[in-house]
Amino acid sequence: MSPPRETRDREEQVPLTPAMFHVLLALADEEMHGYAILKEVERRTDGKVRLSAGTLYGIIKRLNGEGWIVESSKRPAASLDDERRRYYRLTEVGRQVAVAEARRMEELLKMARNKKLFAKPNLA
Repeated sequence: MSPPRETRDREEQVPLTPAMFHVLLALADEEMHGYAILKEVERRTDGKVRLSAGTLYGIIKRLNGEGWIVESSKRPAASLDDERRRYYRLTEVGRQVAVAEARRMEELLKMARNKKLFAKPNLA
């Protein structure tokens, strides 16, 4: 039996670029503004991935156009906010795309392990 049509649609939208996937991951837990996304990606990757502002905002424009993220209307308290910031959140479709990409990567990793590219699985 084949997967439901909606699942197949999400799977057809992957693979994503690594940078796109990092942005979706950054937004998976909470709404963020652009600079916070940059810092989250850098922090989560121990500085191995550093997105430029131009790259990030190009990705945001694309993800927004695909309906995977949206600009949030929620704002922090005025004392904690800068009115120039735009906050973004992951949509349900965006979450489905991120899950489909994670599953795709998991399958690739499984194939690499089956080919003995790793001496032992890293269970960190």
